[in-house]
Amino acid sequence: MSIDIQHLREWVGREQVAEQTLEPFPAAALSGLLDRAAPPAVGEALPLPWHWLYFLETPARAATGVDGHPQRGGFLPPVPLPRRMWAAGSLQCESPLRLGAPARKTSTVRSVDLKEGRSGPLVFVTVDHLLAQDGRVCIREEQNIVYREAPTGPAPQPAGEQAAKAAQWSAVLQPDPALLFRFSALTYNGHRIHYDRDYAVREEFYPALVVHGPLLATALLDLLARGRPGVPVRSFSFRALRPAFDTDTLQLCAAAEGDTVELWTQDAHGQVGMTARATLG
Repeated sequence: MSIDIQHLREWVGREQVAEQTLEPFPAAALSGLLDRAAPPAVGEALPLPWHWLYFLETPARAATGVDGHPQRGGFLPPVPLPRRMWAAGSLQCESPLRLGAPARKTSTVRSVDLKEGRSGPLVFVTVDHLLAQDGRVCIREEQNIVYREAPTGPAPQPAGEQAAKAAQWSAVLQPDPALLFRFSALTYNGHRIHYDRDYAVREEFYPALVVHGPLLATALLDLLARGRPGVPVRSFSFRALRPAFDTDTLQLCAAAEGDTVELWTQDAHGQVGMTARATLG
């Protein structure tokens, strides 16, 4: 496939601004999904990365592709490669967002790059987000999106790496279909690989339903909050190394050294799926 990267780079610098009151219901719903004892109250800090429940795209059905994603173009460049995933990201928290108050999100396309991978061309789009309340920036976020070719048939998953260290505390996550559906609904994510098993297996050739990368990142930060209750997170970054499925039993793992906490997910064979790092303080 020929990709006109110069045309796609015309989207660099494109900006999108949204304003929204951080209503309590999404936070209460995610609190239930994570089995928290109680959701944050109005006026309290919104945990990281719960702002992902807000400022959501709401495309019309006519503007939605067959995979459930919004059609290409608009704010993001119209990359012609069919598979899109949120592969990595980072957050810098200058002060927490407060639940129940108005907030403003400013998004900017920072870069569009073309690379050649083992399975064909890859297009990387980096988007910066600034989230502010009362005229002050609270969270600076970088989102890394990768686009690639769709497979032409089933293929075995490549072997993953083993964790580099032992966990100091951990928890089990069983990503059943109800969990995936609820997270899709909370984030208004229509991508069918997360809830339509027939589509995921027959059309995109996954072995089962795919666990959302942002769900895993959220679960890792929840593990951190339970292991270090009340300690604020200054920064957080994550990278997806290999997909996880609803047929997996996942281990959420953490190991701290000073103010730095390494986090990761691993499957029943010890293979790492997502890595993350948080700085406390």
